[in-house]
Amino acid sequence: MAKSNILALFLSLLMLSAAAALDVDVTKHGAKQNADISQALRDAWKEACAATTPSKVLIPQGTYQLSPVTMEGPCKAAIELQVKGTLKALTDPANVKDAGSWVSFNKIEHLTVSGGGTFDGQGAVAPSECEKDDYCKKRPIVSNLSFNAITNSVVQDVTSLNSKQFHINVIGAKNFTFQRVTVTAPEESLNTDGIHVGRSSGVTITDSKIGTGDDCISIGDGTQQMEINKIDCGPGHGISVGSLGKYQNEQPVVGIRVRECNISNTSNGVRIKTWPASYPGTASDLHFEDIKMNNVSNPILLDQVYCPHNQCNAKVPSRVKLDRVSFKNIRGTSATAVAIKLACSGGVPCEGVELADISLTYTGPEGPIKSECTNIQPKTSGKMNPPPCIASATPSGSAIPGRRRLSFNF
Repeated sequence: MAKSNILALFLSLLMLSAAAALDVDVTKHGAKQNADISQALRDAWKEACAATTPSKVLIPQGTYQLSPVTMEGPCKAAIELQVKGTLKALTDPANVKDAGSWVSFNKIEHLTVSGGGTFDGQGAVAPSECEKDDYCKKRPIVSNLSFNAITNSVVQDVTSLNSKQFHINVIGAKNFTFQRVTVTAPEESLNTDGIHVGRSSGVTITDSKIGTGDDCISIGDGTQQMEINKIDCGPGHGISVGSLGKYQNEQPVVGIRVRECNISNTSNGVRIKTWPASYPGTASDLHFEDIKMNNVSNPILLDQVYCPHNQCNAKVPSRVKLDRVSFKNIRGTSATAVAIKLACSGGVPCEGVELADISLTYTGPEGPIKSECTNIQPKTSGKMNPPPCIASATPSGSAIPGRRRLSFNF
């Protein structure tokens, strides 16, 4: 066949495909600004999901109210939810009782969520409002966005604002990318993790800005082969693997790579956390590299005695095994004198922990800057500031019962 004929055939097929694509505007299903559009969105999604060619559900510019809604799959072809406007969650607890999540996507392949719009969970409440009607105690605890069993999909160019709990919760995903996503919540908000991923493989989070009252990104059990890069994190609790070991039959965490991130004004930088007195588990092949810290309280933290609110038995060692962990080319400023803290389990000590090219400084009154280690002698290379813990040094400081602690001031 001649090249000109091949080109003509290709253009014809392209035009046919474009003509066959289905665009569904929620306003055609009755959606109106400043009103609850949940039924219109359900109807638009049902129509698009049933299409045998790629389809798009459009929420145009404007402000809309939305009660809890689920976009259910599987769909017959690739589908996109394009949000150009602002969706505001209803705030009356009676309208969202026991929802679990505000906007949910279930069992979908080839999903795209895009458009530059905003999902506003309206979780931020002024103190005066709490005092007036006790809303803070009654408000529903739901996540902004939930993705369950999503495959070969992407979320891009959207904002999650003021979630009432986790902003984005990802469970059971495969080959799922988040890019150019913005997550914003007040620093004092509780449990507002930016993106939480669990029991998923091939998740990538890139080129995004996340500031919350909890972890910017949290990684739960069963997460494998995850890439995190070019994240601006802060405020919040940093980027965390865990916590792990709290529940029975947790799945291994394997292959986490965090690279080229900026972390500012957070309570932690890069962190791995497991519970003491835990169920057995494993986490391996965890690597943090090319990270810039700015006024971070715990820039490098490996915490196997993670016990918030002292509601656990910290005297019993964690049974989560950590193996092949590295922290490389981490630089910037620490808000505390202890810039590196590695607290490994006395029951199943860490193995294969490596520190390389660490350059952290501290100028506060509690200096000089230092490292603290428990049940570990990490391998080190390159420039190290603070210098790492070494076995030949003299231990100081009080030991956790049943554990050997090394603390060094430099």
